[in-house]
Amino acid sequence: MSTATFSSICFNQGFLRKDEAKIRNQRVKPIVGGSFVLSAKCMQSSEKNKKEVHIGLLGASGYTGAEIVRLLANHPYFGITLMTADRKAGQSMGSVFPHLATQDLPTLVSVKDADFSNVDAVFCCLPHGTTQEIIKGLPSHLKIVDLSADFRLRDIAEYEEWYGQPHSATDLQKEAVYGLTEILREEVKSARLVANPGCYPTSIQLPLVPLIKAKLIDHGNIIIDAKSGVSGAGRGSKEANLYSEIAEGIYSYGVTRHRHAPEIEQGLSDAAQSRITVSFTPHLMPMIRGMQSTIYVEMSKGVTIEDLYQQLRKCYKDEEFVKVLDKGVVPRTHNIRGSNYCLMNIFSDRIPGRAIIISVIDNLVKGASGQALQNLNIMLGFPETTGLLYQPLFP
Repeated sequence: MSTATFSSICFNQGFLRKDEAKIRNQRVKPIVGGSFVLSAKCMQSSEKNKKEVHIGLLGASGYTGAEIVRLLANHPYFGITLMTADRKAGQSMGSVFPHLATQDLPTLVSVKDADFSNVDAVFCCLPHGTTQEIIKGLPSHLKIVDLSADFRLRDIAEYEEWYGQPHSATDLQKEAVYGLTEILREEVKSARLVANPGCYPTSIQLPLVPLIKAKLIDHGNIIIDAKSGVSGAGRGSKEANLYSEIAEGIYSYGVTRHRHAPEIEQGLSDAAQSRITVSFTPHLMPMIRGMQSTIYVEMSKGVTIEDLYQQLRKCYKDEEFVKVLDKGVVPRTHNIRGSNYCLMNIFSDRIPGRAIIISVIDNLVKGASGQALQNLNIMLGFPETTGLLYQPLFP
């Protein structure tokens, strides 16, 4: 791309104010390797109030809220105009998360004081239970992506069983679309309210749904051994999350009763068009980010490991964020840190007729805020990769 072409693009996209037209030809300069450096003027004019879509962020003081702010920092169309955090009301986001101090963000307010008159879409990062009541009261014109568990389970009786309280927004539950993006993209396009999937269900359903739909694996003997970094437990102060409790060890939790189990089974049952129950055990690992699901499956009669591998390759060959690795390459959480990518691969078990699937994601990005942004991009008609092409951080 020539300097003149880049300057034209920069001008046409609104990064340049009219009174700066006289310096158009000085905006960029080529450097070694063909890269370009933006001038300060071009960068400064991409302010949040110049952006097309005004975003409200509810529950901004948690890890998923902070991650959305990080991702939106370079989004060309979405700008944050409202942020809530009841316990941090009156504070700046930079004081709550110093790594975001360079961002030009509104002051945090409590939800009850939130003004939605200048908001087009909302990311809701509030705890389950709280979310239902708040979303019920939001203006009907808003597009909403909810990162809590409140609208993931279609069966409200199942929600009450697993979350210990009745569902208080049953009409909204009927309206909500489950937002596993690569699997339910068409449904997400027309949705007003998207229930963003949980992190474990994302890492598990992405490899399993295509195999179940193609009838390549047996439904009755799926075993899932999943491991997550401690950021998946949230930012709240909990004894179990203290350094001395987490470091140098592995902790199995929610054994037989983890709340993501019914969500996983709902998605797999939809794919199979029959009831599927899985063995699922999550583990907390002494790391901050990252999630790995190791899944053990029995192949259908006459099916080979090559059939499974080629089915996953075929399903995800055109997807930006889901990658099936070359044969024999083991996915590692190191290789997705900070990104919206899911890496997976499949291996032949030593037991004949069985296969081992390994899937890795960053629990805060593809497992939460990144997938939420991917969904909102689709809901509003923008390319779904917008603001999400951050490459993984390594080392």
